[in-house]
Amino acid sequence: MPSALAQPLDLARRLIRCPSVTPKDEGALDVLQEALKSLGFTCTRLPFSQDGTATVDNLYARLGTAEPNFCYAGHTDVVPVGDPANWTVDPFAAEVIDGVLYGRGASDMKAGIAAFVAAVTRFTESRGKDFGGSISLLITGDEEGVGINGTRKMLGWLKEQGETLTECLVGEPTNPTRLGEMMKIGRRGSLVGYLTVHGTQGHTAYPHLADNAIDRLLKMLGALTARPLDDGTEHFQPSSLVVSTIDVGNPATNVIPAMARATFNIRFNDRHTQASLGAWIRAEFDKVGGDYEFRQQDNGEAFLCEPGRLAHIVADAVRKVTGVTPDMSTTGGTSDARYIHHACACAEFGLVGATMHKADERQAVKDIEALADIYADVLESYFVRG
Repeated sequence: MPSALAQPLDLARRLIRCPSVTPKDEGALDVLQEALKSLGFTCTRLPFSQDGTATVDNLYARLGTAEPNFCYAGHTDVVPVGDPANWTVDPFAAEVIDGVLYGRGASDMKAGIAAFVAAVTRFTESRGKDFGGSISLLITGDEEGVGINGTRKMLGWLKEQGETLTECLVGEPTNPTRLGEMMKIGRRGSLVGYLTVHGTQGHTAYPHLADNAIDRLLKMLGALTARPLDDGTEHFQPSSLVVSTIDVGNPATNVIPAMARATFNIRFNDRHTQASLGAWIRAEFDKVGGDYEFRQQDNGEAFLCEPGRLAHIVADAVRKVTGVTPDMSTTGGTSDARYIHHACACAEFGLVGATMHKADERQAVKDIEALADIYADVLESYFVRG
């Protein structure tokens, strides 16, 4: 009789019922570890910490010791629910209504993890545990947070242990609206800029006696947004720069402020690097002049994994199950593939992401089941069909 884990819905619901908002785990990794141990996986918990950050728990699990080591990467942490009043259901009740699973993490990405566990269950029940290699899971609790105590440190730990990943499938929700339409073979880079402009406070009736920090802040931001960064490249869409906050903190209408702050985010393609963008930003700010501070946060470089064996295996499985040929894309936000691609070839494919991070996050049960079928075919092709 097939194991209960061969169907993904029950495990997906149990994972969603753990309110694992970054950096808290709330039992999510325990639920997953219990399922994997029942399948014969050796599980290692990897809590990491660093000054100024919360300790985060992570899980590395491996079935088998032989090469190749096929890895599935994902995360059990989720973003906050926001105002619960905006939800029509309890965000952590994992209700199924009219064939749709509701809950924080249904799309991003607990149901995806459950689909992979279901696929492994079917594969090992069919092929046994001597299938000519290993299957592993690299699961972090820090993908939605600052990303300091998660995948990056796990990869460092693997290297210290002499543990290698041959290829990695990242299970992020890659499909915009329909299962099968998109997989990811790379990601844009992300730079966050923090600008503080210092001026001289004064009376609005005597502007010549003051230095308005707002005026210089707007000139600096205007220099960055005056023209497009580029027109895109072969595999990447045009880079974008978006101003996300402007803060002055001035309650008075007749006072010129002495300080103004802004933050902005650049999502950039492979024509740029963190270093080249940082140099350009500072040069533009220096042209405006005056007293300012600029801090740059590096959220990852743009990268491309040229489509290889893994990408084509995934695409073939998607086409077989859904009848759709996925677009090999680099659009969207960042993912932990920005770290993993340094260790091994990787590709990303998961569920539909239309409701991720939103109120009433949800996923069609039929799509979760279809994803398990896709993942099972990927394993079959990778280890058996060659």
